[in-house]
Amino acid sequence: MSDVPDSAPHPYYGDPVFDLHVGGKLETVSRVALAGPDELALAYTPGVALVCEAIAADPSMTQSYTWVPNVVAVVSDGTAVLGLGDIGPAAAMPVMEGKAVLFKQFGGVDAVPICLDTTDTEEIIETVVRLAPSFGGINLEDISAPRCFEIEARLKERLDIPVFHDDQHGTAVVALAALKNALKLTGRTPEGTRVVVSGAGAAGVAVARILLGAGIRDIAVLDRKGVLNSERSDLTEVKEALARDTADNFGRTGTLADAMDGADVYIGVSGGTVPEEIVATMAPDSIIFGLANPMPEVHPDVARKYARVVATGRSDFPNQINNVLCFPGIFRGAFDVHATAITEGMKLAAADALADLVGDALSEEMIIPSPFDPRVGPAVSQAVARAARVDGVARK
Repeated sequence: MSDVPDSAPHPYYGDPVFDLHVGGKLETVSRVALAGPDELALAYTPGVALVCEAIAADPSMTQSYTWVPNVVAVVSDGTAVLGLGDIGPAAAMPVMEGKAVLFKQFGGVDAVPICLDTTDTEEIIETVVRLAPSFGGINLEDISAPRCFEIEARLKERLDIPVFHDDQHGTAVVALAALKNALKLTGRTPEGTRVVVSGAGAAGVAVARILLGAGIRDIAVLDRKGVLNSERSDLTEVKEALARDTADNFGRTGTLADAMDGADVYIGVSGGTVPEEIVATMAPDSIIFGLANPMPEVHPDVARKYARVVATGRSDFPNQINNVLCFPGIFRGAFDVHATAITEGMKLAAADALADLVGDALSEEMIIPSPFDPRVGPAVSQAVARAARVDGVARK
């Protein structure tokens, strides 16, 4: 791949971000040598025909004789890209390329970015189903709520390969791992902890669901209009179900200020700003995860006045809740056992593995390992593979 020549510099020449992106971040590299006609005859015609015929007779042979079982499609429609919102499929491509780089770097998983020029739910589902034979798994990325819930659920029903919406489940897995260690530091148990989740989009719903799976029951999830509860008549189907499983069980209603008063944990996945006077009403030794980027809902300087443990989604503060800690290892583990799906058990196992890696280094500023810790990928993948076998979705 050639760079733009010096005689024709790109419009943002000299900006390190743009310089890095010149020509894109990906290329295809051959795993076989083609030094002469003999190698060409093996890699392509006539030799390749033998492999094609064998696969036609036994499609499962794709697992051994193609790259399919080690490649994931990174699929987006560009409607919820980072903190930029609906910027479209073309503008989403740098993010999807970056995701593919992370898959390879941290999980040894090949990935192909695919940006779809449609926001129609049915068209996205049908397109991915038709692309699926080329891939061992589907990573949905930056698709806006509430469509993302239906798209993922229906693809999981129709495909026998892992389907994973990282904006939901990646965030949830890493947040749970960090929270497990924060609870340990503050002497809390899941059963005795009261949590506020601010944001009822893709990440907020998934975070609440995984916390329920981990044994935390007293959870209030809020959208712009307040606590999700069954007294409200404006909830979507997804929000109605979540309200029944969370706030309804403890009679939680009202505004963010109502929910935060006496809460042990705040997890922000919504953007906006929580006023300091509301933060001050939380329980002693509270835990604050302000995960919006680039500006956390509670700035760490404010959070540290009242909370014992503080985390953000940023790399320039301690305790970064970063999805890259889990999604490469989750797919690596799923691929290693030829899993047909990614189960709740596999996600919980990934969170446990991440939390356990901190070990004796656990402190207020170290509740989650660094993405560059070489133990992360193997620990997550091994835990996920074991859980896949326990859950009965492993084919190997």
